[in-house]
Amino acid sequence: MKRSAALAAAIGLATALSALPAAAQTKWDLPSAYPANNFHTENLQQFASDVEKGSGGKLKIQLHPNASLFKAPEIKRAVQGNQAQAGEILLVNYENEDALYGLDGIPFLATSYKDSLKLYKASRKALEEKLGKQGLMLLYTVPWPPQGIYSKKPLASGADMKGLKWRAYSPATAKIAELVGAQPVTVQAAEVSQALATGVMDSMMTSGATGFDSKTYEHIKNYYDTQAWLPKNAIIVNKAAFQKLDKHQQATLFKAAADAEARGWKLSEEKNGWYLDQLKQKGMTIAKPSEQLTADLRKVGNYMLAEWLRKTGDDGRKVIDAYRAM
Repeated sequence: MKRSAALAAAIGLATALSALPAAAQTKWDLPSAYPANNFHTENLQQFASDVEKGSGGKLKIQLHPNASLFKAPEIKRAVQGNQAQAGEILLVNYENEDALYGLDGIPFLATSYKDSLKLYKASRKALEEKLGKQGLMLLYTVPWPPQGIYSKKPLASGADMKGLKWRAYSPATAKIAELVGAQPVTVQAAEVSQALATGVMDSMMTSGATGFDSKTYEHIKNYYDTQAWLPKNAIIVNKAAFQKLDKHQQATLFKAAADAEARGWKLSEEKNGWYLDQLKQKGMTIAKPSEQLTADLRKVGNYMLAEWLRKTGDDGRKVIDAYRAM
């Protein structure tokens, strides 16, 4: 009798324990507009893995590359609305929303990784405050390699850009088209290859990375290494979703973000030369822009900086002054 009672008690205890909920796992979605083999996406995947490992599996971030969950222009709003808890955005895409986002899309303001990092440090506090007012938090940024010009026809000066069917993926690239007399065509990164194949566009200003990923070399043979600017991707999170995490998960997220930022900046610089070498091997001509083309583009950059300062007022001037004082 005693044995039967003990067995019944053991069975009851086991049943009760099995009914307890397992340690809860928080799942986040993180959309990105770029292909899985892009260095930004590879860095993001490592970030997500570090978060899951560091949190003991309690926070899992599901990466959705190549605009598979949301298209590039939709990602920021999706994170604001908590449709996705985190997301990767290209900051310059949102210049029309607030001029601050367009800072690193101003041609020839910061043309090297060293200067781009200075510009980021000078503007990060203002950027965090701006995102915070929209219910968002900035985790980290990683720059694209320096921007150059892809063109089906040879370019010796700014005048040669007139009439080009120019890919405009941000307000800054649209403004460049306007100033040089090109025809702006809105084409997102995932659509570049198709747009080139169908003749929708015949030129663009972007990095060696995007040119390689989109197989631009199959349609365009001229690349001018203008090194005009280094736009940054930012990883943002929904503030309310972040606040629901426990302290350990929050600390894990920050640690993984800091590691991803350091790794991403280094990787971007290392990959820059590799991408240009790959384009050359695929038959593209990698050329230094002529003095006239460079001078004409710098005039465009000076105009855009003056316009940016006019829009941002004292706040913008403080950022530029801080950058130039570094």
